[in-house]
Amino acid sequence: MTVNVEQLRIEDYKQLLNAMKSAYANWQGSFWSLEAISRLIDKFPEGQLVVKVDGKVVGSALSIIVNYKDFGDNHTYAQITGNYSFDTHDKKGNVLYGIEVFIDPEYRGLRLGRRLYDARKELCEHRNLEAIVFGGRLPNYHQYSDKMKPKDYIEKVRKKEIFDPVLTFQLANDFHVKKLLRNYMPEDKESKEHATLLQWDNVYYEAPSVHNVFQKEVIRLGLLQWQMRPYPSLQDLFVQLEYFVTTVSAYKADFLLLPEFFNAPLLADYNHLHEAQAIRKVAEFTPELRDRFHELAIRYNINIITGSMPELDGNDLHNAGYLCHRNGKIDRYEKIHVTPDETKYWGMTGGDGVKVFETDSGNIGILICYDSEFPELGRILAEQGMEILFVPFLTDTQNAYFRVRHCAQARAIENECYVAISGSTGNLPKIKNMDIQYAQSAVLTPCDYAFPTNGIRSEATPNTEMVLIADVDLSLLKELHHQGSVKNLKDRRHDLYEVRVKGPNESPRGIQTNGLNLNAG
Repeated sequence: MTVNVEQLRIEDYKQLLNAMKSAYANWQGSFWSLEAISRLIDKFPEGQLVVKVDGKVVGSALSIIVNYKDFGDNHTYAQITGNYSFDTHDKKGNVLYGIEVFIDPEYRGLRLGRRLYDARKELCEHRNLEAIVFGGRLPNYHQYSDKMKPKDYIEKVRKKEIFDPVLTFQLANDFHVKKLLRNYMPEDKESKEHATLLQWDNVYYEAPSVHNVFQKEVIRLGLLQWQMRPYPSLQDLFVQLEYFVTTVSAYKADFLLLPEFFNAPLLADYNHLHEAQAIRKVAEFTPELRDRFHELAIRYNINIITGSMPELDGNDLHNAGYLCHRNGKIDRYEKIHVTPDETKYWGMTGGDGVKVFETDSGNIGILICYDSEFPELGRILAEQGMEILFVPFLTDTQNAYFRVRHCAQARAIENECYVAISGSTGNLPKIKNMDIQYAQSAVLTPCDYAFPTNGIRSEATPNTEMVLIADVDLSLLKELHHQGSVKNLKDRRHDLYEVRVKGPNESPRGIQTNGLNLNAG
């Protein structure tokens, strides 16, 4: 006989379901669906464990990480799991929360449950989490409910006067009862809807250093509404840019957002060339601009989002930008959906990277202009924990601007995040395909009681060069997520649809959208 504890794979689902049905022969509720297991694996693969005997799944332990202060000790199973969506999983949380553990009765007595719990404890220690917490069922309580109260039943189990297959096992594995939970799982008739809140403390837990204890909640954003004007040289362009970096830094902003293609004035020297050749000449300046922004971010202690610039990758031309962190780190992002004009005149190629960036002032996403008009991208970033979405844009007319503006507002509402948009004004009469600009930069919010009624935190004067400074409170997003009038993220129908990034070798399913997949069940 061979026994192994492994990470759960989606291919194990059929055997997992058979083991669940054996373990819960008297269970009157439903079992974990393939879709639910798939979501757990996608969100937190290390937390989903199975024990196999001779290659067969005979037990499992499923878990998520939560920020326990968001829930406290008085919670239900539905609340802690986000109504079974697992949106409550927080990779920056402090507690490993167990949502399931079972062993096929045919294999009990082999101490397989202990192996699963030892693996959970190792995971807790490895991730430096404070504790393992979960609500434990009382499956034998229904046999005694007419004779004693739940607290008396728990005490007798503790004294080994009564055997309970769940609580007895947990107490033997160094868990202690914190309190009794009522109405924890309404479908649990055996436990009479009661559960024990159990905890195992990680004695090796190390609290964050004093430098990391303070987590900023109020973040100051600086948006540059940039005027397009001719510049004799790259140095002259950068003198103007450094002036605005200095100005925004003086207001102690955490971020500075530049517009899309802020460096378009450099095209003037190449106006005699075909548009596709001219933009590639300007792309040659991008590495130097990146390095200069990197220096400014450190010198002025501000995170700089460089809008976007043309960038060559071999023969491919991309619309890309850089997040220059004030600690010296540099991240790159790129436009996923290039516009018809970018393809027609410049021969640009869309990128394929969608990710959230961790900063010292929250988790941010960046979508360049047209990308903000594709709701799938915002949702993917929200799934990764985005709190602020930055949208550098370049629009020539008001109707083009309001496409970006209204879509950005929608992203703020549907993804429960802040959205900052920044564009350019002015004219470049001697540059092909860049004649006029229209912009009104703004910081947008969700629409609920804690936010402005119209969802506008602050906005610039239209078509005027200026900087916009606005504070946003990240704690309000957490309040919205758990207590909002509506809960757009929590109320999604995961049983019906999902949005995800496709793997490189994956065959199409559902509705394909430029490398993204909207799966309909």
